[in-house]
Amino acid sequence: AIEALSTDALKFVSDGQILGLGSGRAATAFVKSLSRLVRAGDVDIRGVPTSLQIKMAAQLGGIPLVEADQVGCIDVVFDGADQIDSQGFVIKGGGGALLRENILIGMAEKVVIMADSSKFVTNLARPVPVEVHQLARTSAIQKITDLGGRPSLRKLERGYPFITENGNIILDCDFGTITEPESLRQKIIAIPGVMECGIFTRIPDVIYMADIGGRFETIVR
Repeated sequence: AIEALSTDALKFVSDGQILGLGSGRAATAFVKSLSRLVRAGDVDIRGVPTSLQIKMAAQLGGIPLVEADQVGCIDVVFDGADQIDSQGFVIKGGGGALLRENILIGMAEKVVIMADSSKFVTNLARPVPVEVHQLARTSAIQKITDLGGRPSLRKLERGYPFITENGNIILDCDFGTITEPESLRQKIIAIPGVMECGIFTRIPDVIYMADIGGRFETIVR
């Protein structure tokens, strides 16, 4: 279903646009669909990648790329989500690209989020990724704990800390059920050394929900 909806999402692409390319499975599927459109010569667009993973996928597909600091705004961002609540608030950062993803979403005229039905919940409840400068590791852990969270340093399989493409660490913070995501985000972002919080409070303009059997639902806000 992700593949089917990623093809449908091409209807939001127009000639001459600058497109933000998110990270993860849904974004990768969209990049493959977009690549076919670009190679056919149907559109002249530029993509702004959020991670090395999606940059390589876009390059493989022949999509012309620019970096975020080379443009003033982005027409449409296409991205996935780790969890989406009933209000449209999103948790992102499972792949570690949350800082770059939120920069692009903040620059975008339109945001299109694509996710399978298992990601949709009434209230956000999965651990919140928080990107933290390495020097602030201990103090950020303490302050997040004071907020009621249970932070855990993200590690690789061999036990080494996961390091983002920006050179930071990630704390995955379990707050249980999150009933006030905007307030919690503001408190986390205010902690010195926190670079980004995985609670994204900009409500997407379009949300795709993929179901089984290739079916999907489109929610336009």
